[in-house]
Amino acid sequence: MTATRGADEKTELRAVIAVPLREEHAQLIERLEPRVEVVRDASLVKPMRGPADWSGDPAFRRTEEQQRAFDAMVDSADALFGIPDVAPAALARTAKANPRLRWVMTTAAGGGAQVKAAGLDADDLERIAFSTSAGVHGGTLAEFAVFGVLAGAKDLPRLQADQREGRWPDRWEMRQIDEMTVLVVGLGGIGAECARRFHALGAEVWGTTRSGRPVDGVDRLVPLEELAEAVREVDAIVVTLPGTEQTHHLVGAEVLSAAKPGVILASVGRGTVVDEEALLSALDEGRISFAAMDVFETEPLPAGSPLWGHPRVLVSPHTAALSSKEEERIARRFAADATRLLDGRELTAPVDTVEFY
Repeated sequence: MTATRGADEKTELRAVIAVPLREEHAQLIERLEPRVEVVRDASLVKPMRGPADWSGDPAFRRTEEQQRAFDAMVDSADALFGIPDVAPAALARTAKANPRLRWVMTTAAGGGAQVKAAGLDADDLERIAFSTSAGVHGGTLAEFAVFGVLAGAKDLPRLQADQREGRWPDRWEMRQIDEMTVLVVGLGGIGAECARRFHALGAEVWGTTRSGRPVDGVDRLVPLEELAEAVREVDAIVVTLPGTEQTHHLVGAEVLSAAKPGVILASVGRGTVVDEEALLSALDEGRISFAAMDVFETEPLPAGSPLWGHPRVLVSPHTAALSSKEEERIARRFAADATRLLDGRELTAPVDTVEFY
C-alpha cells in the first residue's frame, strides 16, 4: 500500500484508488493537490488490458487474503477514485461498512447509472457526494459525431459500395456541413463540445436545453419538449444525452417519424436514448439516411441485431471516447474536484441522485 507525503504536508482527505490507475497518475494527483493522501496498492486491483480499462482483466482473482486487504483499504477512505472494481455491489458494501466515506468519483461519464444500481439508501445518498468524469470525454466523442455526420453527408455507404464493385459512376452531389443545420440533443459536456466543432465547420447549430442557458456555438436553443417539432427542420441529429428514466427512448417513433427525409443521426450519449426498433423503421423509410452509432441499447450489440448488417448504419463498439490520455485527464479531474471538495465548492460533475445522471 503506497501513500507518500512530505513531512510538511497536511493530509485532509484520504483517497483510495479503487480501480486500476498507473502510478504516474496517482503521483500526479498528489502533486496537484498536496492535501490529499493517495492510497493505492497495484497488487490488489485488476490490471489494465489497455488504455483506460477501469474494469481491468476479468481473469484476475484475488485470494481471500487479498480480498480482505482490498476491502480494508477501500473501507479506510474518505474518498474513492472509482467505484471498487466498477461493481455497484462493491460500492453498496463499502458505503455500509465505511461511515467516513464522503465522496466517490466514478471513472465513467455515465457513472450515475452505476450509483443507482448500487441501491443505496437515502442516508447514504445524503452523506456521500458522487461525481463523474462527464466532460472529460467530450472532445473525443464530439470528433466521432463530426465524423458520423460527415460520413452521412458524403454518403460513405455509396462510396464504399462503388469501390467494392469497381464502379465509376456519374458524378453526384455531396452535402456540405456549412449548408446544414445540426441539432445537438443534450448540451452538457459532450454536447457543448459537439456544438463548438459543428459551429467551427460553419453549420447552423441548434441544441436542446432544460435550463435555457446560452451555450457557445449554439444558434438556437430548443426546449426538450419541442424536440419533435425541431427535427422537422434539421439536417442532422446528434444525440449526447445520458441514460435515465426520463431520456429512455426519447429519440423514438414520435421524433423519428417527424424528421424530414434524409436526416443523419449520430449517437454518442447512452444507447437507451435511441429506440433502435424505431430507428430501423426510419432508416428503411429513408427518413434517416445514415446512422453513426457508438452506443446501443444492449452492449455488446447482439449478434442478431439488424443494425450489424444494415447498409446505412455505422457500428462503433462504444470505443469513440477511448484515448491514451483519458487516464491522465480523469486523474486531473479527481485532483481538481478534491480541491473543490476541500474548499467547500461544488464538484465539477455531481451526480443527480434523483435522476442518477
